[in-house]
Order: sequence, then structure tokens, then C-alpha cells
Amino acid sequence: MPNEALLKYYSQRATPGGLLITEGSLISSTAAGFPHCAGIYKDEHVEGWKKVVDAVHDKGAFIFCQLWHVGRSSHNDYQPEGRAPISSTNKPVSSKSSLIKPDDSLGPCSVPRALTVPEIFEVVDDYRRAALNAIRAGFDGVEVHGAHGYLIDQFLKESINDRTDEYGGSLDNRCRFLLQIVEAVAEAVGPNIVGVRISPAIEHFDATDPDPLALGLGVVERLNKLQSKLGSKLAYLHVTQPRFTSQGTKAKSAEEAMAESQMLMKFREAYDGPFVSSGGYTKELGMQDVVQGRTDLVAYGRLFISNPDLVERFRVDAPLNKYDRATFYTHDPVVGYTDYPFLGEEGNSKD
Repeated sequence: MPNEALLKYYSQRATPGGLLITEGSLISSTAAGFPHCAGIYKDEHVEGWKKVVDAVHDKGAFIFCQLWHVGRSSHNDYQPEGRAPISSTNKPVSSKSSLIKPDDSLGPCSVPRALTVPEIFEVVDDYRRAALNAIRAGFDGVEVHGAHGYLIDQFLKESINDRTDEYGGSLDNRCRFLLQIVEAVAEAVGPNIVGVRISPAIEHFDATDPDPLALGLGVVERLNKLQSKLGSKLAYLHVTQPRFTSQGTKAKSAEEAMAESQMLMKFREAYDGPFVSSGGYTKELGMQDVVQGRTDLVAYGRLFISNPDLVERFRVDAPLNKYDRATFYTHDPVVGYTDYPFLGEEGNSKD
């Protein structure tokens, strides 16, 4: 449920003209897979988010609601009546990936249940209704989270999607779920306030693809066609690039690093609309990618958690607070969330 801690967190990070994209907001009662996450599918969620959105707007900033369903990256304890999580498949996430259960203990993801086609239509409608709720709450737009091994990515990635119906097999079929969601959301609230996030090259919760470049370009091509059908561009395409570490890249050689950079550039060149990239950016790497035309905008996550005044620190080239990953997914409404210092406050770094 959106609460005072959430309001304080986003208000701290709002700057005139800036765009905030929320954490993943649950689109339905089956969408959860992490503790203490806010939803956007009930009237009380809408009322809670209204206060957050108003606080952000009071600072002169804009805010999009990220629409999220974790799919099989969940546990029965999160699901209504303890049922199995839903997915494109009945294959569970491998034991190498664990999650935080509602009681804050660690454990494996539960065995999922593959959605039927009629149920897929219901989930598409859940996204549509969640988008409408977000606009009711005053959000400036929404971002459809199709990345990082969560539900939409479980349809996109070959390593997970083993369906033999119209939602599996070919690239057209694997993209169908994402495109139906984006179309439904865009028709409900308007294409120009709908962003889409994908991560073709990111392996998270076993979500891999043998040809991430082809997957990403395939999604881009189909989104371009959808924009033509809708008669309007989407707000943006947001891609998590292969550079997904705090140090900038996981590449083991200059050649691999160049290939990563070229992949992002190919997505940027192919997409007909505003392009956002994220994934382990420093200030310098972000500026470099914008100047060199690899992206239009750079999104920051972890650095923004630990630096509520990140924009100002970038502006004056000030040192950054270090983030503490151990506090990212806890129930504490202050520690590691709203207690990071601003410039000029005592203890400017969390060592």
C-alpha cells in the first residue's frame, strides 16, 4: 500500500522538470513476488498514490507508474489462497535463484502454472485497468515492465517460453502478449503517455535468449508497427542494456564491451521514438551515451536510491553516497530508503 514512507522517498527525489519512474507497482492480486510492494489495482491504492503523485508534482517533477507482474518469480505464499504463481510455462525458476518470502525468509520460487489463453486475455485486461487506475491517481503516464525475467519476459525469452499455442514458438508468437498489453494500455490512456521496458540481453530469473539482438530488434520492429496502427508514438522505449553492473560492464574484453555498446545502438537506431537506457550507468557513462547518440535519456536506479539529490550532485560533480544493497528489500520504512543524506548534511557517505 502506498504510504508516508513512499511519499517521502519520491518527494525527496523530485526535481523541476525531472521524470521519476516508480518501482514496480502490482497490477493484480497475483502479481506479487517481493514483500512490501505497492499495488495499483484497488481504489485504496489509487488514493494512496494520489498523495505521492501530488507531492512529486508540487516539486515540479513528472512521474510515471511502472506496471508490474512478476509471473513465476514468486511463491505460493504471495498468491491468493496459496495458489501457484502464473506464467507462460509450468517450469519453475532454477534453484540458483531465491526470493524473499512474505515472512522475510529466503526460499526458492514456487512451481508455476501456465496460463490458458482465456486467462491471458484476463491478465491483459488487468494491465489495462491498472493503467486507468494510475491515471486516476494523477500519474503523468505509465511504463509497462516487460523486462528482467518477470511475466512479460517469461513470454519473450526462449529459455522459458515452451508453449505450443499462439503465444509460443516463433518470435511473432512470443511477442504477442507484450504487444496485446501495450495496445490495450495505449488505447485506454493514450499512446503518448505509455512507455515500454525490455531487457533482451539480461539474464535474470533464468530469462535468457540465444539471440538477444534478434529478440530486441524483433520487439522494436513490432512496436514500430503498433505505433503506426495506433496513429501515435509511444512515450518511449526503455532498454536495460547488457552493461548491468555498478562498474559499467560485465564484458571480459574490449571486444565484448564494444559488442554490448553496438547492441544498444542497434536498438536505438531501429526504434522510431524516444529511447531510454539504463543499467549500471555512472554520470560519465550516461553523458557519453547521450552525446554519442546511443540513447536519448538515461535512467538511474541504485544511485538514485542512495542519493536523493542525485541530480544536484551530478550538476556540481559532488561525491556520491554508496548504496547498501542489504537494505534494498526490507520492511524498514527509513533505513536504506529515506535516510540517505543530502549534500551538506553530516555523514555524506554510507561506508
